Amino acid sequence: MRFPHGLTRPRRLGPQTPPWRRGGTPFFRGLLLSSSPSTGALRCCKNKTYILFTETGGATRTLALFRALESVRPAGKALFRDPFAQSFIDPALRPLVRWSAVPLAGVLLRTFIDRFWPGARTSGVARTRLIDDWVAEAIAKGCRQLVVLGAGFDSRAWRLPDLSSLPVFEVDHPSTAAAKSGRLQALGADPSRVVSVALDFDRTCLPDRLATAGFDATKVTIVVWEGVTNYLTEKAVQSVFAWAGTLAPGSRLAFTYIHRGVLTDPTRFEGAQRIMLAVSSAGEPWTFGLCPKSLAYSIAPFGLQLLEDLGADDYRARYFGKRAARMRGYTFYRAALAAVGRPDA
Repeated sequence: MRFPHGLTRPRRLGPQTPPWRRGGTPFFRGLLLSSSPSTGALRCCKNKTYILFTETGGATRTLALFRALESVRPAGKALFRDPFAQSFIDPALRPLVRWSAVPLAGVLLRTFIDRFWPGARTSGVARTRLIDDWVAEAIAKGCRQLVVLGAGFDSRAWRLPDLSSLPVFEVDHPSTAAAKSGRLQALGADPSRVVSVALDFDRTCLPDRLATAGFDATKVTIVVWEGVTNYLTEKAVQSVFAWAGTLAPGSRLAFTYIHRGVLTDPTRFEGAQRIMLAVSSAGEPWTFGLCPKSLAYSIAPFGLQLLEDLGADDYRARYFGKRAARMRGYTFYRAALAAVGRPDA
């Protein structure tokens, strides 16, 4: 019998089964089927501002795994260090991360992942570094607070030195925030470093709730909206663009999106068919994409000016250099940076 995505029936498991094969499913099939949020809510508040909140979803955990694997690479080779990522993944996978710190073992594991999920890991870690750099650049240009929409297990507030003295607001589902807070406390980190913002959609909306939490709309702001738009509707995405466009001039919005073409013809992109099947099987299909050629025109009516728009090949080349030429897949997953008003404001 053939299983979805070209994977085969799992073998019987015994007491000596490695942790990444426990639970009755091969390790990587588990990653594929957990590659989208397990539970999410698309809600609307009274002024039509939409946002997606996810409860400790598979996509959040998978990206945390990729960050953890990158963080244990040797000095000089890792794109970043995220000392918190390992605590956000399944405990059964933590020995695997520690094992990958052995150079040869790490190469074998990364090769295994990249073979069965082309581009997901390499684009994920390069994109993390890209957004890190965008945040640092925004702060250098005058941004004085950070808002993370659908924060999940984002740890920038604790690991980026540039944010150490700035207010950080994380907007997410209450259960995700609670799980994250508990794991941070276990590591000795201070969860109060950020202001956690949860919404009661029957009574409040995003701008009101942020204001209640202490968000100062007159301050120049950097907003990070990562890994969310592809689960929304066009109306939902546009409403967030509209809110971002009302921020103080000079504010910036860093967001990710998928190429619209992957929704209509995934065969155009290497490995996309497998990913589309995986997220659909997980019950959270991708529903929205944008056209890179028209992105600048799409966001301009909301008062946003496009500064950068990079595909996975572009940001991999930026951080992996010549090695990026050998990296394939996930070219449809893009990252963009926009400014409110004049970018040098």
